[in-house]
Amino acid sequence: MPTYKLRGIDVDFPFEAYDCQLVYMEKVIEALQKRCNALLESPTGTGKTLCLLCAALAWRKSLGGFLTGSSQKKSQSDVGSSQSQAGNLPTIVYTSRTHSQLRQVVQELRRSNYRPKMVVLGSREQLCIHDEVSLLRGKAQTNACRFLCKKHQKHYCTHFSRVADYMKNNPHIGDEPLDIEDLVNIGRRFGPCPYYVSRELHKFVDIVFAPYNYLIDRDYRRSLNLEWENSILIFDEAHNLESICADAASFDLSSGLLTACISEAKNCVDLAVGRREESNDKSRNPDNFAILRALLLKLQKRIAEVPIESKELGFTKPGPYIYELLSDLNITHETASNLIDIIEDAAVLLEEDKQQDAKGSGCRLESISSILKSIFRDKGNGHAHCYRVHVREDEVNATDIFKGKSSRTLSWWCFNPGIAMQEFSKMGVGSIVLTSGTLSPLDSFAQELKLDFPVRLENPHVISSNQIWAGVVPLGPSGRPFNSSYQNRDSPEYKQELGNAIVNFARIVPDGLLVFFPSYYLLDQCISCWKNMGNGNSSTIWERICKFKKPVIEPRQSSLFPLAIEDYMTKLKDTSTSGAVFFAVCRGKVSEGLDFADHAGRAVVITGMPFAKRTDPKVRLKREYLNLQAQSPSEGCKMLKLLTGEEWYNQQALRAVNQAIGRVIRHRHDYGAIIFCDERFAQPSRQSQISLWIQPHIKCYTKFGDVVFTLTHFFRDGVSYSPAKPKLAGQESMDLSPSSATKSVSDEGIKESSAGNRREIKTAQPLDESYLERFPALSTSMDQPRSKDKLSSLLEVKSSNNSHQLRDILPANLSCFTPMDMKKLKRSSNLMVNEKKLSITGRGKMQYQNHDVTDLTGDLLLERQQRKEQQLPSCSVKKRKVLLIEHDSLQHDKSSNDYASDAQRSETSDLPFIVSSMKQDNLQISDTRSVLDGKVHLLHKDDGAAEVDAKFLNQKSKGVHLNAESHGAKETKGSAFLIQVKEKLSPAEYKEFVGFMKAMKSKVMNIGNIIQCIVGLFSGPERLPLLERFKDFLPAKYHSLYEQYLETSKENV
Repeated sequence: MPTYKLRGIDVDFPFEAYDCQLVYMEKVIEALQKRCNALLESPTGTGKTLCLLCAALAWRKSLGGFLTGSSQKKSQSDVGSSQSQAGNLPTIVYTSRTHSQLRQVVQELRRSNYRPKMVVLGSREQLCIHDEVSLLRGKAQTNACRFLCKKHQKHYCTHFSRVADYMKNNPHIGDEPLDIEDLVNIGRRFGPCPYYVSRELHKFVDIVFAPYNYLIDRDYRRSLNLEWENSILIFDEAHNLESICADAASFDLSSGLLTACISEAKNCVDLAVGRREESNDKSRNPDNFAILRALLLKLQKRIAEVPIESKELGFTKPGPYIYELLSDLNITHETASNLIDIIEDAAVLLEEDKQQDAKGSGCRLESISSILKSIFRDKGNGHAHCYRVHVREDEVNATDIFKGKSSRTLSWWCFNPGIAMQEFSKMGVGSIVLTSGTLSPLDSFAQELKLDFPVRLENPHVISSNQIWAGVVPLGPSGRPFNSSYQNRDSPEYKQELGNAIVNFARIVPDGLLVFFPSYYLLDQCISCWKNMGNGNSSTIWERICKFKKPVIEPRQSSLFPLAIEDYMTKLKDTSTSGAVFFAVCRGKVSEGLDFADHAGRAVVITGMPFAKRTDPKVRLKREYLNLQAQSPSEGCKMLKLLTGEEWYNQQALRAVNQAIGRVIRHRHDYGAIIFCDERFAQPSRQSQISLWIQPHIKCYTKFGDVVFTLTHFFRDGVSYSPAKPKLAGQESMDLSPSSATKSVSDEGIKESSAGNRREIKTAQPLDESYLERFPALSTSMDQPRSKDKLSSLLEVKSSNNSHQLRDILPANLSCFTPMDMKKLKRSSNLMVNEKKLSITGRGKMQYQNHDVTDLTGDLLLERQQRKEQQLPSCSVKKRKVLLIEHDSLQHDKSSNDYASDAQRSETSDLPFIVSSMKQDNLQISDTRSVLDGKVHLLHKDDGAAEVDAKFLNQKSKGVHLNAESHGAKETKGSAFLIQVKEKLSPAEYKEFVGFMKAMKSKVMNIGNIIQCIVGLFSGPERLPLLERFKDFLPAKYHSLYEQYLETSKENV
């Protein structure tokens, strides 16, 4: 296992680290050594989680050894004092958004060489194994658990009673990585309660894993028995941290919730009175519950009396107004604590009498307790200036309107997320590390959290430039602009243009296509329009999309989301079309929580800027708050440029875009396209807020035809990506045979592997604990063969069903053509077909360069025929069928004329072997030869294997002169070279050489990889003459590249 010395710390890393990974780990260690905060952005697929763990644990280990089972045993008598016994060594608290993400983090810890004492904290919902309590949820579950854990109860929890003995007899628990499932299995097998085992274990560990709310929520944080002084807090996947902090400090009290609380208070009065009468139980005073009910009724009346002049604007007051409102009810700092005690008594009373509903929704009165704790959390009210009080009218049902009832919500919104984070500084925390794949722009993120981040990083990706296509598409196929602003989004022309563009992308992009809309409203509007928009007998836009990819639409209801994912995966595997398209929204579940690696997401389309609704009261008040802060900054912020409301509004939209486009290119060997379909993305101010690693790749196009052309070539070349893959130290090379390269890992699920090395493909952020295990993989394993793999591997990749849809590269709005346009288009297509036409000699063979047919029909029958042809080996000498192009089925856009001719010219000029002029009657070719775009290719057969003939090696980049004399001389020269090659190489090596020649002809591999492989075959002193002579058979434009490899090989010899 490699060891790297970073800032004087030895870091063990399980892979050969990339440069960006070393930089990332160095930044982590720098922050920990300097006891300062860090803001670190590193794209998904760069091994961020593993780097973070290795760097943090290496630093911690440098301070002293990890806690062991024996040290734990010694500290049993003094709970929580293990840190003092270990020399006050700091505890690392590693948090992420969900338990599913933490499960992945524990998996990464297992990959590392570090074994700290660790524990994962979870809720009772994840950890409880009691037969009855485990069926409850929320507060009801918490109260039931506490009740059963009290001694002398009739139904005392036996699992809780076994915790102490288990911990005493198993001091080594936590020495090896454990996740939630492991703790549950321990409980089921040996009996102790997993929840309380984790609670005991967290008191003497080196690293604690927990969800965000265990740190952000005050009550959760106080329940942790940790030494916060000098501790390290890590927030992984922190891109949503600002909104999570603000929401945790805010509340919304609806009329429905308040009514339910009043009802529960009335139930408590009745229960207390009944107990006094029946059993003379005076433990609970019914008068207290009556006072509680009276206060809640007063609050309900007070909210109903608030004057609301405009339903859109509602009623808004500064944050301190909440104290004025409550003081009218005699709820102050002095009385609030008594009221909270009454509510807690009421909750226990209701639990004991099992008055909560069957679903275990819990005591609603406890929400009032949480609200009071939030308002009166400090002795003063200094924090209230960051808040706004808002009362709004809610939608009411017909019954309430008939009864004259109004429905209102009282809100107290926090607009300073830094309130929660600043508490950590007061606690003496050593460092706070925030990291994610999408934190940009960092300045505004730091301003929002009101923390100083001296250490910052925006890491590049580990991929190369040919693995990503990123472009701004300002115009559609008909030249109409793309702009999803409020003024344009409802225009039928805009929806039609966008639909036609997506039809094109569905044709071009292989396998999975993700299309993100700014909102559910626009998603619904566009799909409804596409299903109905069609001229006469022509297909609708929706039908044309479905012709190429089967659609799935993200549901609004969270409960339906698992079914949508399952549907998408099923359609992705369906071979009757070229994949599936997922229509989703920015900020939705698809954009935030899933890993669409490899085939599951080859391209993402952003259809517009996902701005929040300006009239939304929370958005409006946030903008006003930031503008006020910027106009009159506090003393400590006068030197800083504070964020304005408009800047925040724009950055929130771009951050949502960054999240969506992060769904593709999920690891080192992945590739994909990012398509911005809105002219506003061409503005430098917008592009500057896109993740830094993407910015250099973004190109702005002025013609839709150019987009189609470059995108098509990108995916055509995509199947030949074969970068060398790093491997685990001491591990054998991975199996890269064709069977393993295309093998599905659907049974393994989906996950992101560490350090950017993908061996398995699973969700980086699994959907949800309740249904995670049910889903097969979103994608199939698609590790490409190395450049030195045998030809069979190359052909296996080339013949995959990815590329059949790359044949029809045409704009899709075919209904826009006039009869004159159709005539021009027909002429143009005839010319293109004629330019591609080749001589059919002898046995009637016909081949095309790169097997590309520029088809102007969009006809599925032709596409299927081409698909079948593609499945033949690339260099096969079997008879090819002549593809017949039916012009009667033409369905095209006006722009296809310009595109077709431009594409043809560009493709012709880019070919590596070009024939400047060639006439059929000049060709004297026997029936054992075939012509491939002017390349004379003599095919021999020897023991069933096709071999490369001399004339293929003798082609020149500027033309082939086929007069008898020069032709014979070159053939003799090439034949002589082949004889020498066959003498010097073993039969297996010669066959491999033949394979590389064919790969060069058919462009199955990158030319650089082919040259490198051939140089490898010719290495050695006795083969050096072959190495020098081979240059004569390469096109001139590759000579300089070949010479570089030649020089290196000579030095090695």
